[in-house]
Amino acid sequence: MNTSTLTQHIRNQALSLGFDACGFAKARELTDDARRLEQWLKEDRHGTMAWMGNNFDKRIDPTVLVPGAKTVVSLLASYHHPTHNQQIGITKTPLVAKYAQGRDYHKVLKKKLQELFNFTADLVGGLEGRVFVDSAPVLDKAWAVQAGLGWVGKNSNILNKNLGSWFFIAEMIIDLELDYDAPTTDHCGTCKRCIDACPTDAIYEPYRVDATKCISYLTIEHKGEIDQRYHTDIQNWVFGCDICQDVCPWNSKAKLAQLVDLHPRQKVLDAADTRFQSLEEESFNELFAGSPVRRTKWSGFERNLEIVRGNLE
Repeated sequence: MNTSTLTQHIRNQALSLGFDACGFAKARELTDDARRLEQWLKEDRHGTMAWMGNNFDKRIDPTVLVPGAKTVVSLLASYHHPTHNQQIGITKTPLVAKYAQGRDYHKVLKKKLQELFNFTADLVGGLEGRVFVDSAPVLDKAWAVQAGLGWVGKNSNILNKNLGSWFFIAEMIIDLELDYDAPTTDHCGTCKRCIDACPTDAIYEPYRVDATKCISYLTIEHKGEIDQRYHTDIQNWVFGCDICQDVCPWNSKAKLAQLVDLHPRQKVLDAADTRFQSLEEESFNELFAGSPVRRTKWSGFERNLEIVRGNLE
């Protein structure tokens, strides 16, 4: 089987498994991205996310992370759902970021990735490599760009003409040489809606985000009390934030998710409508079992909920 046919078989299988896009890039050191990441870290834009600076050599070069790697297969999986459009502009109800309203994407996509890996191994009679879903030092956004799946938007999210930015990114790094895709061009133009909409000015310049000011960081990654100056700006975001994505024109045209497990859970939406009334640690664990929201633990969620309830009074 020639390289072109093999590449197409893998792409077709990825789409049949429920992924919405699949691209291929040559495994190599990302020198430009390494320079930008190093500068971002030096400026302490990562806040308490110390892990962003760990394993720097592996993060910028997949051949160090996966010895013998020749190809990075980058995949996108949409989580966009019709109910998401109805949530835009809601101000009287606590909001959970749209990506976290369904099942934990790590588990959902890891299973799909393993199926794709096994399929590829069967095609070629053996394969070495690893699969990743936001779980290792991999520059997933950079690889999505290299694989031609989108461009970096001014809010630093990857944008795709068909999917907007409502998607997860996953990778399969393997020791198989394939046909490689070319990066696409930037289609943000003069638009700066995401920059203008951010209430904390976290997007300090186009394509650059200061995590320490980002509502998603403050409500998920930040430990301890949240600085009083950000309380009002957090508005009704109890976990994460979608403001810069909600205003993006490309998201108004985004196709819907195929994978049902990534659809919002109705019980989460219903609980939000009641402002999570009477929610305690046990009921929190039950409500968000198998959900990304568990990342904050009850202590973090309770902290966020107290701020949001104050804003809604």
